[in-house]
Amino acid sequence: MHVIRRVSFDHPDAVKLNDQVQAEYAVRYGDDGDATPLSPSDFEPPNGVYLIAYDEHDSPVATGGWRTQDTNDEGYRDGDAELKRMYVIEQARGNGLARRILAALEEDARAAGRVRMVLETGIKQPEAIALYTSSGYEPCEKFGYYRHYESSRCYAKAL
Repeated sequence: MHVIRRVSFDHPDAVKLNDQVQAEYAVRYGDDGDATPLSPSDFEPPNGVYLIAYDEHDSPVATGGWRTQDTNDEGYRDGDAELKRMYVIEQARGNGLARRILAALEEDARAAGRVRMVLETGIKQPEAIALYTSSGYEPCEKFGYYRHYESSRCYAKAL
């Protein structure tokens, strides 16, 4: 059974998994990974949270977080919670971990008073798009760092 824990974005396990997801982005998109600026303070309650799932050996296997966004020049709206760094290591995929983390993040953002969960992903991540659309997310106007990229896809779900 996997245990999900709240951690800081600069926790060593979070850094390890972030390095892995960045390497995967680099392989899929042929660049240096996600260049969206992120800070550990983005994920500090009540303005966000960062979660890691651990396996029975206490090894980190999945991650995800949300951070507060409000109306700005990147296309966010007041009350948005932006999903970031959803990732499951290859050996742990197919066990429903991403769906469990997503549900926990949605619950946390709702409890923090956020009204909409938003996310940006890319066309080279079909499994991510499948997870989000099967979880009630719908395409929305583009926002964020990659809003001008043709390969970018943005989704939203009312909380």
